[in-house]
Amino acid sequence: MTRVDPATTGPTGRDRRAGLSERPPISLPHERRHRSTVGAGHAWSSRQPGVGLLGLLLVVPVAAVLAVGAGGEGSTLVLGPLITYSLPLVAMLAFWWEDWPGTRLRASWSGWADTALIAVGAIVLTGIGQALAGRLDPVGIFDPSPGPGHVPTFPATMPVAGTAFVAMLQFTLVGEGWPLRRLLRLPAGLLAVAISWAVALVVSFTLVAVEPLAGSDVIARDGPISGGDAGAALVLIGVWQVLFYVVWRGWPFSRIRARVWRLSWAHVVMIAGGILSYVAACDLLGLDSTRVAALAGCFVAAGLLFGMLFEDWLHGRLGPRGERATLLVLTLALAVVLAVALGAAVDAVGVRPPHAQEWVEHASLNALATSIILHVGIGRRWPVTPHRDVAGEEGAN
Repeated sequence: MTRVDPATTGPTGRDRRAGLSERPPISLPHERRHRSTVGAGHAWSSRQPGVGLLGLLLVVPVAAVLAVGAGGEGSTLVLGPLITYSLPLVAMLAFWWEDWPGTRLRASWSGWADTALIAVGAIVLTGIGQALAGRLDPVGIFDPSPGPGHVPTFPATMPVAGTAFVAMLQFTLVGEGWPLRRLLRLPAGLLAVAISWAVALVVSFTLVAVEPLAGSDVIARDGPISGGDAGAALVLIGVWQVLFYVVWRGWPFSRIRARVWRLSWAHVVMIAGGILSYVAACDLLGLDSTRVAALAGCFVAAGLLFGMLFEDWLHGRLGPRGERATLLVLTLALAVVLAVALGAAVDAVGVRPPHAQEWVEHASLNALATSIILHVGIGRRWPVTPHRDVAGEEGAN
């Protein structure tokens, strides 16, 4: 009998040292995810929306802690950058490493161990981003009002952090991880993060202007785009990524058989769609960039809720067109509800202008969206669904 080493295998039982699947399961079309196991899709969807509703019991408290744990304004200025810098690592562990190294532990500790590792990595990456903005300054990382002579991480370091995450999603989901998914999963994930950071550095240092806060040690930098405008455009690209690759599972690009054309069209549509959405919202409609980013953040959170937390809820209950249309309507409706509710909560959590819309963006995009990814992608829905149950269903991928 072949011995399976838990140190190198994950919840699906596949060897950590083995190659990755063709693309991340989160963006696979339903028919491809379930074709190898008869009834697997029905078995999973029949548990919804129950497992999603139970998951909210964990997701909502975690999101609340991330949104107001350091005070409303403090959470925006301190936790916001830290969480944003953590997001490429979250994507790496969820979509490339498939929860390793947490899989070396029992199921009840796996997700927490990975989350702790992500937290440590977030501090390190935030420090690197801060050093690029001026110099390494621990006070500026953890103090929302560090005062003159320090390097606050918000907003100076945010363009690098936001671009790195959007690039990571673009490479991982839209680009299907090609060609790195041919490699072993551990080096492939690290290379994906490195490539995303390389893109972020090029974009940030060539396009984004930095205006230092008065008295800070942040280095001023010229560029054709302000940090706020760049942030809004990036979140809007994220809206397109989440809609097409999480909510709609890669449709319609998954219908294109030739990889070169599929990936080319997908990359162009995601990036162009986000930029054109920014132009329409800010230039044509006259909306402030912080307001646009807040609304886009609410849409991303809503899309992840229906696409990940309530995954497969409608599968088999409606036809493909009806399912896509229903998910779009539900996502838009929830985004509006989140925007109104979080906007009304600004005063209650003690956020003062000009950070009100920035807190709404943080509470939706950093707090709620990240909590959903941690629960589903990192924690594998534990304790709502035991890891062995998830493994049995993911084995069909």
